[in-house]
Amino acid sequence: MYAKQLARCLATQVVFAVALGLWTTMATASDWDDTFIPKIINSSTIPSNGDVNPYGVAFVPQGFPAGGAIAAGDVLVSNFNSSANIQGTGTTIVQLTPTGSLAPTGSAVTFFTSSLPGLSTALGILRGGFVLVGNVPTTDGTFATIGQGALQVIDRHGKVMQTWTDPVFLDGPWDLAIDDHGTRAHVFVSNVLNGTVSRLDVAVAAGGLTLMKSTTIATGYTHVPNAAAVVLGPTGLAFDGDSNTLYVASTADNAVYAVFHAGTRASAVNRGTTAFAGPQLRGPLALRFAPNGNLLTANGDAVNADELHPSEIVEFTKWGQFVREYNVDPSQGGAFGIDTLRGGPHGFNYAVIDDVTNTLSVYELGDR
Repeated sequence: MYAKQLARCLATQVVFAVALGLWTTMATASDWDDTFIPKIINSSTIPSNGDVNPYGVAFVPQGFPAGGAIAAGDVLVSNFNSSANIQGTGTTIVQLTPTGSLAPTGSAVTFFTSSLPGLSTALGILRGGFVLVGNVPTTDGTFATIGQGALQVIDRHGKVMQTWTDPVFLDGPWDLAIDDHGTRAHVFVSNVLNGTVSRLDVAVAAGGLTLMKSTTIATGYTHVPNAAAVVLGPTGLAFDGDSNTLYVASTADNAVYAVFHAGTRASAVNRGTTAFAGPQLRGPLALRFAPNGNLLTANGDAVNADELHPSEIVEFTKWGQFVREYNVDPSQGGAFGIDTLRGGPHGFNYAVIDDVTNTLSVYELGDR
């Protein structure tokens, strides 16, 4: 009698254990609403050639064509310095596929190696299958040897398709933003050497891009040499398609401006309307919209530096209300490139650079 009861009890425990094992195998962190640990990956941005000082960062968007070296949800990072840590001499774009893996120092996967040095924050990706990257080169890391730079168009296999240069519309392409409509796009470029913002109207086809028209849409941003950063000028751009407004983070002016009618205007405005100039700004660099509609900017600490608030990402509303700030590094000058993504395949939607440690952090933060 006792033996039969014990056998039935053991059998029940085995069934329960199997069921529990199956459940724990099927369940993931996303099945639990009370998950405490954030979904985050920290990875080196240093490839095998030793390039450092990561500047630009960009998610590969949804709808990007398959079959290439990169895919939707991947993250690209452009390096400004070479292994000798000379500014304006880096040549690589590295890639991370954020599915739980990371790259140790010196082993970040290289997507593209440029013949043009000094890859800048001007890094963006078109859904049609192309990567855009700007460069602002030097030969010795100083403003005395700075060059005009260019904007390169790269396909999804890492091959250069086109290289655009222009002494007015691409005079030191420092950052960019894309208004992507599939077969056509507006590419907004901030020019650090002449203090302007350009709009490049392009047609997108399988074989490459056609530059249809170039327009200067904003002028008057302060642009000056800087011993630590080489040069200061207009940097981060973020486009609001609903209001046709381009937001411009002007580092040397220590302010963010709004340029109205940015996608359609035929003439330039002087800087635009001040959108945010709070005391939390310390030389704003990259600029992006968060999924909740607020703006995020990275403080480079070249202006209004504060040792108690180093390397900060600042969140504020489109109407200029400060929301929150946090630092990505305990020392000055670490915050640079940032990007966000809606509806990525891996759940990650926020990427931020720390160019003191040469690392990339990718987060899943939701749409809040």
